[in-house]
Amino acid sequence: MPEFRVACTISGGGRTVLNLLDRVADGGLDAAIAVVVADRECAGLERVASRGVATALVPWTAGTTPDDYAARAWPVLEKHRPDLVCNCGFLRLLRIPPRWTHRVMNIHPGLLPKFGGKGMYGDRVHAAVLAAGETESGCTVHFADNEYDRGPIILQKRVPVKPGDTPDTLAARVFAAECEAYPEAIRLFQAGRIRVEQGKVVIA
Repeated sequence: MPEFRVACTISGGGRTVLNLLDRVADGGLDAAIAVVVADRECAGLERVASRGVATALVPWTAGTTPDDYAARAWPVLEKHRPDLVCNCGFLRLLRIPPRWTHRVMNIHPGLLPKFGGKGMYGDRVHAAVLAAGETESGCTVHFADNEYDRGPIILQKRVPVKPGDTPDTLAARVFAAECEAYPEAIRLFQAGRIRVEQGKVVIA
């Protein structure tokens, strides 16, 4: 059976890609990470390279627009023949060509549609959840579209918000959920169990 290939995009430490690599290594994910593309120099590039993964820097420089970036990034991604593209802590808007509709996933550290949108990432999400007095949080895996944190939701994992939580303690609980959710979503896609009908994901 041909190898299932995943391309990843990052902007930071690469923890989400490292988790996927761990799942590949332990047999929990039957796939290969074909390339990791970053929009800036970041620790994640070195970390994934040390695991033998191809990397590429496609910098987002001053004056770059999403269309400019897409024109440079997609040829790099497609050169590695991915079946699926996964945004893994990628903080830019990656414009999606029609041929890649419903073939690009994103993971968000909150329960969308709450606490999403431009500028809502990482500890900003967790701080907003705590400030709103929410009793639960979690993560969302969705198909990315051409708006921040939009697109059909594939699955969510929920975690409790506990008394005395800080953004850091909540982040740790949510990241543990992310480590389960993203591989699960990739497996569903790989198995052909996901389809989108009238803007909603249906899982067979």
